[in-house]
Amino acid sequence: MRYAVAVLRKLRALLVAWYAYFLEYRAEVILWSLSAMLPLILMGVWTQAAEGGSFALSAQEFARYFLCVFLVRQLTIIWVIWEFQDDVVLGRLSFKLLKPIDPVWDHLMQHVAERLTRLPFGLIIVAVFLVIYPGARFVPEIEGVVLGLVASVAAFLLRFLMQYTFAMLCFWTERGAAVEELWFVAYLFLSGLIAPLSIFPEAVRNFALFTPFPYLVYFPAALFAGLPLPGGVGQGFMVLGLWFAIFWAINRWLWRKGLKQFSGMGA
Repeated sequence: MRYAVAVLRKLRALLVAWYAYFLEYRAEVILWSLSAMLPLILMGVWTQAAEGGSFALSAQEFARYFLCVFLVRQLTIIWVIWEFQDDVVLGRLSFKLLKPIDPVWDHLMQHVAERLTRLPFGLIIVAVFLVIYPGARFVPEIEGVVLGLVASVAAFLLRFLMQYTFAMLCFWTERGAAVEELWFVAYLFLSGLIAPLSIFPEAVRNFALFTPFPYLVYFPAALFAGLPLPGGVGQGFMVLGLWFAIFWAINRWLWRKGLKQFSGMGA
């Protein structure tokens, strides 16, 4: 019990410190929020296409979906691999390993603090956009909002764990981020970021459902927007949990091997 309380105090201290840091650089956070507006741009493309063609979703459903994708992206953007890569290359990891807490918690609290700083600006962007584009307005169901928030948190944790796992490769190569950049191509096309999963060909959709990508964007966005989910809500959370367990096991194995490699380099 005392150990758990001590850990929570350390995490709170890290969160408060990082939140103060991001408040100091809030102008930069605003720019980061604006840089994630791709879903709002794609909304215009797909709504125009739906008005002139036949798709599984109507123009209004496309607008609702991409608005929710924008919110999900604001909650789930991760950059830990670049931070970890710099820590290894520049030697900062050696100092972090001297602290009485795993470096992963420092990175996680950094992301959570940035999210708390970013979210108000993201909501302002949504409000302005709804004034400009009233076709995207809708009243979400309370159940959808609650499940969407839970799914967004789960997607954030899985995305963080995935990228932190790839970051372990930095123990063996100075450019571990290259793996993430390659992985991002699959994420871009299969997550539902550029198009809803429901309009994919059936063969592609069935393949995508076996990967973690649709559950990182499409799953929480569809819950927020009240759109149909292939396989249902239970399957979505189950697959999220399964992929989390897989990456957790790989992450811990790479961490132990990587620390030996890092020590062998004279750290």
